[in-house]
Amino acid sequence: MTSIKRPRLRVGVLGCGQIAQAAHFESCRKARNAELYAICDSAPDLLARMTQVHQPVRAFDTYDAMLADPELDAVIIAVADQFHAALAMQAMWAGKHVLIEKPMAVTVEEAEEIAACARATARVVQVGTMKRFDPGIAFAHDALRDDLGTIVALEAWYGDSTRRYAMTDATQPVIESSKRVRRPDGDPKADRPRYYLLGHGSHLVDLARYLAGPIAAVRARERHVAGIWVWFVEVEFTSGAIGHLNLGIPYRSDWHEGFNVFAEHGSVTGKIHNPWYLKTAEVECYTERDGIIRRPLGEDGHVYRRQLEGFADTILTGVPQRGANAEDGLAAVRALVAIRQSAARDAWVRLDSVTGAV
Repeated sequence: MTSIKRPRLRVGVLGCGQIAQAAHFESCRKARNAELYAICDSAPDLLARMTQVHQPVRAFDTYDAMLADPELDAVIIAVADQFHAALAMQAMWAGKHVLIEKPMAVTVEEAEEIAACARATARVVQVGTMKRFDPGIAFAHDALRDDLGTIVALEAWYGDSTRRYAMTDATQPVIESSKRVRRPDGDPKADRPRYYLLGHGSHLVDLARYLAGPIAAVRARERHVAGIWVWFVEVEFTSGAIGHLNLGIPYRSDWHEGFNVFAEHGSVTGKIHNPWYLKTAEVECYTERDGIIRRPLGEDGHVYRRQLEGFADTILTGVPQRGANAEDGLAAVRALVAIRQSAARDAWVRLDSVTGAV
């Protein structure tokens, strides 16, 4: 890919719904190396309100028209999961780079098509598992890669809270809505296990892969009690490390997310906060050689803005991509499908053998 020779990435946001209003519009406006060049939505009333508030250079009521703009460099796809694959590939074939909300797709086959399209078009694709840009989690990743030797074991957990909406309502802007927005057929929330795995499990499996490397196989147990869905997942990594993932939604507790990783020359441990607090994870790295525990301050915890800046850096200057790329997005979808199939079969499932939908 040839780097773009301009100081700021011109970004168009597709979709004016909650995630765009709570994260992407502000990130584009605050980013050091990107700008909110365009917004697009099929609901004219919502598009008009967001245009008035955020003042993009251009506003479009059709995706085709936005992609036809030669000044547009990249798009953020901030619409329902079921629309991701077709819209991402349309953007790439139009010559645009893509930051796509997680999950990258809802089936293995869709994810494979996106990854193939990224290779064919040489476009940058980044998946919105933004916690890779949390300074504490990035510190843990770099320490494990550079200082701590062979990883032996990982345990990671993600527990949404019954109090989460009260928490997020206090930190997010007032979300505008419209009766004219385009929605997927049916009710995506009707299949709760699928909905929770796609929306929440995608973060957990990406974190595990980011810290400990590719996942080879999983064995999952699923329970539904008193309105709480729980998955306990044994993991085998391709490196030979083993792990355990705990996903619970919604727990009767505070937000519950974190990790421990044990390695040849030390360990890292982290407590991850509700992402809407924009607060860096509390991470400590212990090194056996000197008996010292190190902890980064991480004063800038705006992970949504930071993920956009990382995406823009890769496109503008060619720096290596820290965010999850299309192959990472495909691997995450494979992991989610494998977890669902393993829980149904009560057996180990290898990721390289899975097909179908989450």
